[in-house]
Amino acid sequence: MSIFLDTYRKALDFMLSLLVKSNPIPSDPVNELELDRQKCFLYLLPYTSQTDLLILRRHCLQLGLPDPLARNKINGDSLPRFVFLDRGRRFFKSNQLTENTRALFSKYFELHRSHSELDVQLVPVSVLWGRSPGHEKKLPHLRFLGRLQKLWAIAWFGRDNFVRFSKAVSLRDMANLKGSDDDIALKLTRVAKIHFSKQRTSATGPRLPNRQAMFRQILQSSAVQEAIADEAKSKKIDHDKATANAEAMLNEIAANVSHESLRLADRFLRWLWNKLYRGIDVKNGDRVRKLAIEGHEIVYIPCHRSHIDYLLLSYILYHQGLVPPHIAAGINLNFWPVGGRFRRWGAFFIRRTFSGNRLYSTVFRQYLSELFRRGYAVEFFIEGGRSRTGRLLAPKTGMLSMTLQALLEGHTRPISLVPVYIGYEHVLEVDTYAKELRGAAKEKENAGLVLRVIKKLRNMGKGYVNFGEPITLNTYLNQHYPNWKESEGEESKAWLGGAVDKLAVQVMRNINKAAAINAMNLIGTVLLASRQRALAREQLLSQLSIYQQLLNNVAYSRDVIVPQESPQAMLEHVLSLDKVGIIQEKDSFGEIIRLERSSAVLMTYYRNNIQHLFVLPSLIASIVIHHEAIQQSLLIDAVQKIYPFLKSELFLDIDENRLKPWIKQILAELQRQALINLHDEMVGINKRNIRSLQLLSAGIREIIQRYYITLNFLQAEPTISRSNLEKESQSVAQRLSVLHGINAPEFFDKAVFSTFIASLKENGYFTEQGGADSAKVEELAASLKALLSSEVYMTISSSVESAVEKNKPE
Repeated sequence: MSIFLDTYRKALDFMLSLLVKSNPIPSDPVNELELDRQKCFLYLLPYTSQTDLLILRRHCLQLGLPDPLARNKINGDSLPRFVFLDRGRRFFKSNQLTENTRALFSKYFELHRSHSELDVQLVPVSVLWGRSPGHEKKLPHLRFLGRLQKLWAIAWFGRDNFVRFSKAVSLRDMANLKGSDDDIALKLTRVAKIHFSKQRTSATGPRLPNRQAMFRQILQSSAVQEAIADEAKSKKIDHDKATANAEAMLNEIAANVSHESLRLADRFLRWLWNKLYRGIDVKNGDRVRKLAIEGHEIVYIPCHRSHIDYLLLSYILYHQGLVPPHIAAGINLNFWPVGGRFRRWGAFFIRRTFSGNRLYSTVFRQYLSELFRRGYAVEFFIEGGRSRTGRLLAPKTGMLSMTLQALLEGHTRPISLVPVYIGYEHVLEVDTYAKELRGAAKEKENAGLVLRVIKKLRNMGKGYVNFGEPITLNTYLNQHYPNWKESEGEESKAWLGGAVDKLAVQVMRNINKAAAINAMNLIGTVLLASRQRALAREQLLSQLSIYQQLLNNVAYSRDVIVPQESPQAMLEHVLSLDKVGIIQEKDSFGEIIRLERSSAVLMTYYRNNIQHLFVLPSLIASIVIHHEAIQQSLLIDAVQKIYPFLKSELFLDIDENRLKPWIKQILAELQRQALINLHDEMVGINKRNIRSLQLLSAGIREIIQRYYITLNFLQAEPTISRSNLEKESQSVAQRLSVLHGINAPEFFDKAVFSTFIASLKENGYFTEQGGADSAKVEELAASLKALLSSEVYMTISSSVESAVEKNKPE
């Protein structure tokens, strides 16, 4: 029997090597699932299948895991290293374990009782053949019952095969439970069956809807019927015409998911990423898999850098063993030939504004609520559009508000928001962004634009997807609004608006907490810190090392991805990328690394991706540089005074009560790196490394200048209107950028002035009458003035004085 089985396995393995190409989930199970190679393994598969076993074996050997076909040698006993939970190919199944499985578990439990040091890892593993959930009113194929079906699966799904590893279960813990071996084994199998069932559901998702039946259900809802009646009355049309309008809106909005289309997209996207990038670095996927297994309704909220974001996140989720979400896409992307394709990949389209169109807003809200009710994952971009500056934009709260409303309407499954940081070493559209920031009109998406982008395909470094800390809405509301379940009507509306705004800010903070630092944005940060955008190679490498140590030793967040390569390796990598505008030059003293002037604006985009991580160390360095020596308590006071505005603008996640110890940690690290001297309570410059401290301080320079412009206007004209304050501040910033060579496009962005002015108001810098609180403004302005160079201060003062004089009534 053994010889026959070995021969069969060898023949089958040869066939599988030709027909099957599978992917492990997660891609690095040893580290992600914390598997201990030093312990014994026992692999648990859901169904008896030699095919699945051989595919598992191939992955185990590739990943450096123990061979499932080898045996565990435990104190003279030789036991199998794999076990099947169920016989699988049976029409009438037993709820009991097979005798072989029961006997094997009993033997392992007996050995654990005999040997106190033994702890075998039971690793559940399932092999997924295809990911189609099926359609409503049709039963999905959750398993394959016969050999012919398995052969068909190998042929059809051979390139759509996934091996899903789960967290190990300690048999030592199981053996310590009370009860007989049979009872413990039965408990284990019940839990395992539930786990495998949930895992399958998390991979396939709910069955796809009958689109027309779904439309009828939405149109017959009371909210839509009321909106249809209002549409008929306001536009003086009959009820049927108003209903037809609502149905046309649904057709414009709704996705039309096709699993076969997703499979083809997977092939295309795999080619695309290989063409574009040198790899996609994915972190914290286990967070999302855990939520899916626990039955959460998942809402993905990524930052928005590029049109590639839509495709990349769906591709990554598919390869994390999860269902690609329904994606809220701008109506501008619904153009031939890609609109229909996006719709089949899960996109549903949303107009830029709902203003004044009750029927559309009601139809859209009911469609979104129906997606939640049916259990589909959803994705939307909270910034509304792509960031042209590389920073997070102010959140748009419409979709988030609808998500909360779905919860309030009695949604039974827990809803979890998953912030996602998406980063690139090179963004496809960055050249276009630079033109738009210089005043060019935004080009409308069309087929020609798509073709031009495809022509530019080239190797563009690495991409990064980092899943941030999830926010479970029920838990969040219970903590911050404990009576939310009891409020109704107007009372509900009273707290909902504030809750949505606060929740949106927390989402943005969690995105920033999951930032991915890469060689491009780190080197860009260093080069832009030099006014000449050039540094000696040794100085550049030294500064990269300083930043790496700072990020590792005073971690902003445990979720931040910090590059582990050496500074030398990072520099060589960036120099190898296409058209980044960083060049090497040599003179008689050595090698210089220089950023071309034409690329400076583009590089600020990448620097801005991670600016929030360095803004506090930069502020501390700037204060020390300008004072040369300062008492630690005065430095902390200065930082605390400025911090609320940085927190608001850059979505920082350090609470004011944690700020003081955080500042002290940064000071200790700067002292350890010999950038500053700390004696008793005095903080001073270490003159040997003053250049490194100057480069570090540059990260805050433009923000301080911007803040001082606005404060200088308030000093000169305390009663200036908010709109004029924004407008005049922007004008002075534009002048300053020209006169002092400031390349950052966000420096004169009206939105950043609006955010700063709103923060001033929130922190009490305006009186109840609406004018500036002169004493508080004077105090903050004095703190900022001390950090400005004399020439910049003179430019700001003279420009503000001229603007105020010009605007005086004659």
